Amino acid sequence: MNLSELINEQFYEFALIIFIATVAGAIGRVLRQPLIVSFIAVGIVVGPSVLNILNSGHQVDLLAEMGISILLFVVGLKLDVKLIRSTGRVALMTGLGQVIFTSVFGFGIAMALGFDWLESLYVAVALTFSSTIIIVKLLSDKKEIDMLHGQIALGFLIVQDIVVVVVMIVLSALGADSDHSVGMDLLYVFGKGVTMFAVVAVLMKYVIPRLTKQLADSQELLVLFSIGWAILLAALGDYLGFSKEVGAFLAGISLASTQYREVISGRLTSVRDFLLLFFFLDLGSRLNLGLMGEQVLSSIVFSIFVLIGNPIIVLIIMGMMGYHKRTSFKAGLTVAQISEFSLILINMGMSVGHIDEETLGLVTLVGLITITLSTYMIMFSDQLYDMLAPMLGVFEKRKPSQPEELLTDEGKTDVLIFGLGRYGQRIATALEARGLTYIGVDINPVIVNDWRNQGLKAVYCDAEDPDLAEVLPVKKVSNVISTISEVNVNIGLMRLLWHHDFQGQVAVTATSDRAVVALREAGAAFILEPYKDSAQHVAEMFSAYAHKREAEVVQSDKDSDGREQQHDQR
Repeated sequence: MNLSELINEQFYEFALIIFIATVAGAIGRVLRQPLIVSFIAVGIVVGPSVLNILNSGHQVDLLAEMGISILLFVVGLKLDVKLIRSTGRVALMTGLGQVIFTSVFGFGIAMALGFDWLESLYVAVALTFSSTIIIVKLLSDKKEIDMLHGQIALGFLIVQDIVVVVVMIVLSALGADSDHSVGMDLLYVFGKGVTMFAVVAVLMKYVIPRLTKQLADSQELLVLFSIGWAILLAALGDYLGFSKEVGAFLAGISLASTQYREVISGRLTSVRDFLLLFFFLDLGSRLNLGLMGEQVLSSIVFSIFVLIGNPIIVLIIMGMMGYHKRTSFKAGLTVAQISEFSLILINMGMSVGHIDEETLGLVTLVGLITITLSTYMIMFSDQLYDMLAPMLGVFEKRKPSQPEELLTDEGKTDVLIFGLGRYGQRIATALEARGLTYIGVDINPVIVNDWRNQGLKAVYCDAEDPDLAEVLPVKKVSNVISTISEVNVNIGLMRLLWHHDFQGQVAVTATSDRAVVALREAGAAFILEPYKDSAQHVAEMFSAYAHKREAEVVQSDKDSDGREQQHDQR
């Protein structure tokens, strides 16, 4: 067979495989599953275990390696140190706490199931990482990426991404062929890594900003440079002995501080997703279904550990730090699966001879199970929380104490503001400018304490807390404004207020037309839309309502006095 015939045959092969992947992806879309699951399934189908039509192994492997490099490049590109700072201690404590917990207990479970210490180490580490890509996609689809639990989840996912890169460096050193001790090998690899990082840091300061500015006139050229830079540093990282993944990650970090990071990231998303198709195809095609079948029991044990154990440790850590059980629960669900990094890590371990195909099959099966089930858990997190809420109170170990003056203050309070995010803060400022008094309410203890440090009145409370009236001066408040964007929370708040015979005005927030319809059907009389209703407009509306209520009270008092005078005259 000549070269032309070989090319044509491979072309037909790729065309068929991509078509099958498209069909499988569409089926997965209907089932609301991540494409990862569909693509691995396609790899199994086209591989030797089923149809055996994937013959271009070297070409697929090359595209897979490029996909991994672009994936880690994009992760590094999006690495935002400000995000870790904004979520404070909770991201670092939760991220590291969950990694340590899962690693230690996962190692113990693996040893108990009969794995040797090195295989147990790989499996335990692989179980610690959650998929940033899948979580961001799911939270974005649910419009929860900017909510408190979404921001916290992003924070500790970034911590996990940093940890996985460090782990790859360590395991690369363990797999290096050398006459020196492991400690010396580690020191040698880290020394080369520090040198490479120092060189890249110099380029970041003096070369890359100017170069990207020159290339920005052509977005196509800027994207081409980005891909080339990612692949170049990935190759350099591999040459220096600490893996392609680390080099690609460093390439992303080097461009993260430029003003073109969003443009580059947006353009590379499709390229990354397309190339990752071949990684998961390659991974699926290498799986031996017979070996996977032998690992079913072990995979079920590890899957239950990941689906239940990982969220529980997040609940415990966040509860001890003062977060409400709802926030902790929804953040905890984001770690109830293993990620593509877990599969990359295991694949790397197999390439250096640390583990065999059975371990690869085990971790892949755990990935399929946990990714599938956790997707539904996140999608239906509100319903799950409603079912489990009575049992989650035990995880609220320490709530911030409430100032006594808020509970005993006899003065008038015009407005309770639920949700002290940007919109809530703007409304509070506008109300204060019109002479109205308010108390801020939030379930984020960091924000509550920040308000109190500024001398503002703020209370830590959940809008769905049945004991709402015991924490807040509901009977002394004329108006309630909720800037919370979750429809279910707003409906629950309205029902609680009606249950406590609240007679004032209640305004809730909606961020979509569907939310507006749902809130109106639930009985909401006033609906705020942040993209239409400015904070100033809301303040004017409530100021007018407050003055009207005050005038009605004064007139009522006058009428009452007049009736009393007539009674005395009689």
